[in-house]
Amino acid sequence: MNVVARPKTKSPQSGLPLTIRLALRDLRGGVSGFVVFIACIALGVMAIAGVGSIARSLSDGLAREGRVILGGDVAVSLIHREVDPAERAFLDGLGQVSVAATTRAMVRSPGERTALAEVKAVDGAYPLSGAVELDPPINLQQALAAKGGVFGAIADPALLARLDLAPGARIALGSVSIEIRAALTSEPDKIAAGIAFAPRLLISEAALRATGLIQPGSLVRWHYRVRLPENQANDQNAALIADRLHQQFPQAGWDLRTRSNASPQLSRNIERFSQFLTLVGLTALLIGGVGVANAVKSYLDRKREVIATMKSFGATGAMIFSIYLTEVMLLALFGTGIGLVMGAALPFVVTAAFGAIIPIPIEPAVHLGELAVGCLYGLLAALAFALWPLGRAHDVPVSALFRDMVAPQRRLPRPQYIVAAVLAALFLAMTAVAIAFDRRVAVMFVVSAAGVFLGLRLIAALLMWLARRAPRPRATLLRLVIANIHRPGALTPTIVLSLGLGLALLVTLTLIDGNLRRQFSAALPEHAPSFYFVDIQEVDATRFDVFVRSHAPAAEFERVPMLRGRIVSAKGIKAENLQPAANTAWVLQGDRGITDSRDVPAGSRVVAGEWWRADYDGPPLVSLENKAAVGLGLKIGDPIVVNVLGRDITAKIVNLRAVDWQTLGINFVLVYSPGTFRGAPHPYIATLTYPGGGTIAQEIALLKSVADAFPAITIVRVKDALEAVGKVVLDLTFAIRGASSITLIAAILVLGGALATGHRHRVYDAVVLKTLGATRTRLLAAYALEYLLLGLATVLFGVAAGSIAAALITTEVMDLGFVWSPAPALTAALSALLLTVCFGLLGTFSALGQKPAAVLRHL
Repeated sequence: MNVVARPKTKSPQSGLPLTIRLALRDLRGGVSGFVVFIACIALGVMAIAGVGSIARSLSDGLAREGRVILGGDVAVSLIHREVDPAERAFLDGLGQVSVAATTRAMVRSPGERTALAEVKAVDGAYPLSGAVELDPPINLQQALAAKGGVFGAIADPALLARLDLAPGARIALGSVSIEIRAALTSEPDKIAAGIAFAPRLLISEAALRATGLIQPGSLVRWHYRVRLPENQANDQNAALIADRLHQQFPQAGWDLRTRSNASPQLSRNIERFSQFLTLVGLTALLIGGVGVANAVKSYLDRKREVIATMKSFGATGAMIFSIYLTEVMLLALFGTGIGLVMGAALPFVVTAAFGAIIPIPIEPAVHLGELAVGCLYGLLAALAFALWPLGRAHDVPVSALFRDMVAPQRRLPRPQYIVAAVLAALFLAMTAVAIAFDRRVAVMFVVSAAGVFLGLRLIAALLMWLARRAPRPRATLLRLVIANIHRPGALTPTIVLSLGLGLALLVTLTLIDGNLRRQFSAALPEHAPSFYFVDIQEVDATRFDVFVRSHAPAAEFERVPMLRGRIVSAKGIKAENLQPAANTAWVLQGDRGITDSRDVPAGSRVVAGEWWRADYDGPPLVSLENKAAVGLGLKIGDPIVVNVLGRDITAKIVNLRAVDWQTLGINFVLVYSPGTFRGAPHPYIATLTYPGGGTIAQEIALLKSVADAFPAITIVRVKDALEAVGKVVLDLTFAIRGASSITLIAAILVLGGALATGHRHRVYDAVVLKTLGATRTRLLAAYALEYLLLGLATVLFGVAAGSIAAALITTEVMDLGFVWSPAPALTAALSALLLTVCFGLLGTFSALGQKPAAVLRHL
């Protein structure tokens, strides 16, 4: 019989290096021990990649719709004044120009109801881009035109609801009556205006001029939008024109934007929010890193016979390390891939689910750069946390591996593995700081994370040290519990680290959320004024004082002059070239309220320098708020130039003030010496504060009286403004809590994984103790007490660390006051403690159910 030899077929893996082939063969047995590992990596990567992709989609949407959001290709805005003929001629030479004016004013219904409105007056060319949608759908210019001597208006549905009116009704605005002809459904350039403190009222420019609201120095902002010819309408030309405007009119004092930065504040907020959520994702990865270390340690424990066999056949420690490092990184790559897929899909899911209600244009797409960042973070976190337990397998001899169950050796990995683990962790930290939008916050995060890790390791070591040196109690149950805490292979380090990280994060988020709610819904209104009165003209000032004091004799009343100015330069450096701290950049963004005063304003105190004399009448001097001075790098004696009404005013800083902004009283970053603005038209701003906050009836009565007697004065009810801001902030905290739930899920997974890591030892312990006569009830009590003691010690640290972190973030990053609330912190602590005991006992039940004979045969 002829036997034909078949040619050998090459395995697909035959061309791979030996370590990779062995790693792939080993992984054929499944990845059941790495479920937590993969889940933690996937969650963290999904958070980082998904948040980055959503932020990029929002930014792309803003850029794509920049022309519509801005209302043109180039826009300039001025407060207090309109452009002069030379400036208008220059703008007209660029393209089609549209003019709009915005201000806040009181409107009154025939039924004596009053409400604050964000008034926007537009010309016949508005809008240059996009469309205004009305209900009923009528032509905008026809809706605003004067008919029968009465101007038309378009009102936000919220304003109609507040006044209990419908289209067709008339309202009083300033000194004229205006007919509401439709409800405002959509406004194309609404996003560029920022947060609105009142509903929109859209009128014509002619109607605004007829109201009498435009007075010298009134807080009316004039917007001039330019639509470039289609062959010139691009970002590059818009930027060039912006430069020409700066060069042609260096002292114009206007705020200039182009289609590429239609809403710079919104863009900055998107970047800050995405940075925060990226840090949340990074926190999930760091917590997941503990799960990585636990999973690797548990996996190596289960593979001790395999490792021993390989070493007995000549495998070196370096080969063992390489094989299992390859396995770990392949699994990390698998988890990262899952996270990248979910992260890439997140913008599409958000758009499909919430696109109709999100007021920001979003352009969902797959953003490779953001996915690369998530991939880098995921692989670095896996590497940093896997190197240490993998390095330990290098030097453990075969004999030690076989007896590792009862006498695991306590030795550090070789120096090269320690150095590699430290370098990987440092690279991860440096990457987080380098990519961060706010590096100060990123550095705080890295330092805090390192401190918490170190603190928890020390807590675990201290607990084991105390357990070893504790006197032996007579009760068998207590002896077993104490022994379990410090015995070889004890779960103490993994439980303390896993529980402590999750609890610290939970307490931090809970306390931040509680303080934000307190600041914007409870504490502030008690100390804040009841009303702001804006645009009080000089001719009405004395009569207004008498009127208000006669109607509210018990209230505290304050009135000061106010102008608006933009910082042009400081220390001889242009504002755009200054490098302010992140928490001070707002001082240079747009116009700031400024005033002059003979005395130190209420709510301020001089912390450096001297206040000027009450009779000072020399060159302009200025007092600067202390935190702003520190953030801008300014000191006493430095010159600062502010553009006011198109005129640059140079003043020398002579003192610095600490300001209590949280009182919401009248105060300013810049306060000038008396006479600085002599001759300049300016209105006054005033506050009225009822003792104890006043009643709703008092406030409504005063609001109606002032609105009737002084229709041109804008009245801002502080509680309404706080509710508007508070809603935005609380919505933000809700979003943060939702995103942070990813980290909490990771913490729960890691805690469960940490307890599962010791399951193998628990099985052997339970079998041996049951063989020696221990009952199931006694063993359950011992394990429950062990978890309770470990949990209590960890809870104390977690609450303390979380409280410190929340205080730092609230005071240093958010610049708000901090109050420690025991109830939320203790609730979080008890929840974590209960979770630990329940998870531990769930694993213990399965351990107690093992048959002794089957287990003992393998000892």
